Amino acid sequence: MPEDRLIDLETRLAYQEAALETLSNEIARQSRLIDQMQLTLKRVSERLPNEPEGAARGSLLDEIPPHY
Repeated sequence: MPEDRLIDLETRLAYQEAALETLSNEIARQSRLIDQMQLTLKRVSERLPNEPEGAARGSLLDEIPPHY
């Protein structure tokens, strides 16, 4: 195997290892973010049924606009 070809393969391997490390770090970051978002969603969904009656009454489409 010529030395230039070996150097080329080693260079490609180094770039692939760096890309793999970058992707792995990004997946770990996104996993942490998803965990935080799930916890936040759980907390919000637990609070919603306990809100006062005014906060849970109908949708905005059911309300009369202020100019009527």
